[in-house]
Amino acid sequence: MRQKLHCEFYRNMKNGKQSLQPEKGYSRILSLTVLFIALCGFSFYLGGMFCSERVKIEAKDVTSTTTKSVASPMKPIVSPLQIKSVSFPECSSELQDYTPCTDPKRWKRYGVHRLSFLERHCPPVYEKSECLIPPPDGYKPPIRWPKSRDQCWYKNVPYDWINKQKSNQHWLKKEGDKFHFPGGGTMFPRGVSHYVDQMQDLIPEMKDGTVRTAIDTGCGVASWGGDLLDRGILTISLAPRDNHEAQVQFALERGIPAILGVISTQRLPFPSNSFDMAHCSRCLIPWTEFGGIYLLEIHRIVRPGGFWVLSGPPVNYNRRWRGWNTTMEDQKSDYNKLQSLLTSMCFKKYAQKDDIAVWQKLSDKSCYDKIAKDMEAYPPKCDDSIEPDSAWYTPLRPCVVAPTAKVKNSGLGSIPKWPERLNVAPERISDVHGGSASGLKHDDGKWKNRVKHYKKVLPALGTDKVRNVMDMNTVYGGFAAALVKDPVWVMNVVSSYSANTLPVVFDRGLIGTYHDWCEAFSTYPRTYDLLHLDSLFTLESHRCEMKYVLLEMDRILRPGGYAIIRESSYFMDAITTMAKGTRWSCRREETEYAVESEKILVCQKKLWFASNQTY
Repeated sequence: MRQKLHCEFYRNMKNGKQSLQPEKGYSRILSLTVLFIALCGFSFYLGGMFCSERVKIEAKDVTSTTTKSVASPMKPIVSPLQIKSVSFPECSSELQDYTPCTDPKRWKRYGVHRLSFLERHCPPVYEKSECLIPPPDGYKPPIRWPKSRDQCWYKNVPYDWINKQKSNQHWLKKEGDKFHFPGGGTMFPRGVSHYVDQMQDLIPEMKDGTVRTAIDTGCGVASWGGDLLDRGILTISLAPRDNHEAQVQFALERGIPAILGVISTQRLPFPSNSFDMAHCSRCLIPWTEFGGIYLLEIHRIVRPGGFWVLSGPPVNYNRRWRGWNTTMEDQKSDYNKLQSLLTSMCFKKYAQKDDIAVWQKLSDKSCYDKIAKDMEAYPPKCDDSIEPDSAWYTPLRPCVVAPTAKVKNSGLGSIPKWPERLNVAPERISDVHGGSASGLKHDDGKWKNRVKHYKKVLPALGTDKVRNVMDMNTVYGGFAAALVKDPVWVMNVVSSYSANTLPVVFDRGLIGTYHDWCEAFSTYPRTYDLLHLDSLFTLESHRCEMKYVLLEMDRILRPGGYAIIRESSYFMDAITTMAKGTRWSCRREETEYAVESEKILVCQKKLWFASNQTY
């Protein structure tokens, strides 16, 4: 800028634009020139000091160099981030089942209204535990799938309370050093398979690939979701951390998809119109209370044409009321209220037999238009200011989320059946910035190549050594799609801060959840065999410290489990250093294209037991 002004000064003099006369202005010009040169010299001196100091500051963390490459002969390369070696201490053995954001020790801090204390309440940074959670004494590598569906090691989930309380309902039974899961439940005393057979008779769409994704609210030990896996239906089993102790931990120990959660005051961490079916088998959720707000959340997450299945009170009240500690009149009133609420939300009665009742969510626009026109309708139709997919710490809304024309085309009768739907670009992909059918096809091709390479660097992938898998920051679920024929299931996590691609994941027939990796995930320790992340630190390290992400990964990873960390070369050294601090065994691998800017770190968590030195 100073150089520009200097040139303008002399250009104006040359063009005769200065008003100074030679005889009167010569001395003034000379003075100004001397002053200008002096100012330039002083500025240069200050600039030199500033630049020298900036180099000193930056050199502590990052230095720049140059190297030759095919694309650019003098392309600048940033040196890898370096950190000091770190060693994380052991946590107390009392934290062996620590769930930071659903910690019973902190429940008294929160209200009891609608059981809101059971929701996510994460500790602030100054309360976070920076230690490694030990496994229970006697922990063994989990029994491998599919045997794990029917049994698990008692020492891995050492809870006697649930065994004693639910033994008469045949949820599980302790025999020797194992828990066995006979597939019983409150509403299916003849076994879960017989129960699902009855359900399929009522819903033929469960047999032909129409129904692919489901959610089980109040899942128990997830026997319903486990049975559906053999029928081609992928289920997220949902339960809170409550007095039933470790329902979700049992489910994951068995190799069945599950997540901690409760319908209370906030939306579930799923987009709208996602699940093909929702299920409640005497899950004790008060569906008709609080204006039916819990049913409204079920309506939001079930896609048009999808089903809601209820078994238990008040279904079949005329035969069952004696066992429910109530009167037949009260149960009849509850049933009529339930039916009225469902009708007002555009559900229609689909089928019922004995203890199982089924409703279907309408996709007909006329029903929702009727709600909008009726000023006295309850619940009312949601207005356009309420984002239907906002579901991360978003309060429940007492209104009906009406499907748009685009969502209607993603209804259960409009999308292809499984497995064809996996490879068809959903219409909702156009809601993603830059999303397109060609982009999805390219993404799938990319992940097929990557997974093929992963299986070379990690031979356990694709075998029975890996069952529970998490893709910690997916886009379209390409990693999961490439593994669809392997004996695994994948929890696809979409960052609450990234583009909303989770509807596309569900429309493809896969499952997932929203999450913020600056917080703990909604699961128990030791529940995943493989964690995969692609550039997560590049995308999120500006929001929180990397050590908390690594410690959370260590918490949820099973001993003997693996992590595939795909990251820029800049972060690789720092991640390797911190991984050593978690006692992982790691090795660095090239990517499938062996590019210099990106590397793969393959790690395995070691099995260790608590010593006397704990944090």
